[in-house]
This record gives sequence, C-alpha cells and structure tokens, in this order.
Amino acid sequence: MTLRVSLVAAARSSSRLAERFDDDRPLDQAGWHEVQLVAHALVPLGAAELRYCSPTPRSRATGDALGFAPMAQPALRDWDMGRWRGLTLGEVTAREPAAVDHWLADPRSAPHGGESMLGFIGRVGGWLDTRPAADGLVVAVAEPAVIRAALVYALNAPPSAYWNVDVRPLSTITLTGLPGRWSLSLEAGIR
Repeated sequence: MTLRVSLVAAARSSSRLAERFDDDRPLDQAGWHEVQLVAHALVPLGAAELRYCSPTPRSRATGDALGFAPMAQPALRDWDMGRWRGLTLGEVTAREPAAVDHWLADPRSAPHGGESMLGFIGRVGGWLDTRPAADGLVVAVAEPAVIRAALVYALNAPPSAYWNVDVRPLSTITLTGLPGRWSLSLEAGIR
C-alpha cells in the first residue's frame, strides 16, 4: 500500500519581495493569471480521493480555481510567526536584528512568540503521517512554507535544510509512501 500526496504551492498574493510572515491576503491579479496559465496541467490532480488546502484565502482560492473543492485543514496553516505576523523579513530585521539571527540559527527558538521551526515541521509532518494509509492519491494546496516543512520532514533532513528549499507559486511536489516512511517522487514534466 502506497499513498501519493501531491502538494501544490498556492498562487501568489504579492511579489516575492513584498512577502510577509503569515500572510493571509487573497490572490492578486498576477496570481489569478498564473492559475489560468497552469490550470490545464494541475486540474488532473483534482481526481484525488482526498483534496485539502491550507486555511489561508490564497490557498483556498487556488484550490477552488483549479476545481479541487478542497477541505481546509488547520494543520496546514502557515508558520505561526507571533508578533512578526504581517511584517516582511526586512522590517523584522530592522526592528529586531538579534532576534532574527537567533531565529535563523536555532530551529528550537521562537523569539517572535509564535511557533518554533521544529514545532512547525512537526505539525506539518504530523498531518502528513495521519493521512489514510491506503493506496490512493491526496492533493493539498498550501503555502510555500508548509511545503518546505513537509519536504524536510518527509526526507528526514536536518531543520537547516528548510532554508535551502525554494518553493515557487503553483509548483508541485509529490511524496509517496506510508506514515513515517516517505520518499520524494520526481516525475517527468507534463507536456
């Protein structure tokens, strides 16, 4: 029995330079346009037996625009950044440079008062491991941070690997396996 979990990164809600921690803004015009451009390639994932999304407006809108009719999963919510919520990394660095340095260096730290990196990765990994362990396909639209956390968890990589994963809007990765035993599945591009 092997489960396939395809994770689709939500379309954009801002430029990469304007990204904010725990950003819950809806899709912007560029995001809607991107969904229209790639929908033909992603719509087949809607045949999954189970379809989920992060509870953020842009994840829900992306899933709905792709015809997934996803069910929001609280465990797929973005990283809880406490008092840094709504700020850019540049804004936080200007206000609290030592706290940012500590946060980047120690995956157990949460100087913002929210969730530590280890807590975040564990939460997302817990969601992944509680998917039904029957043969089948699951699709989930989530924030890029959630997908990064899922990859680190599934590959049993050190937490520092989180910072080396770039998840672009509407990119897709597939994990195959069983709870606690995941593999990254890279497939040929859709033509």
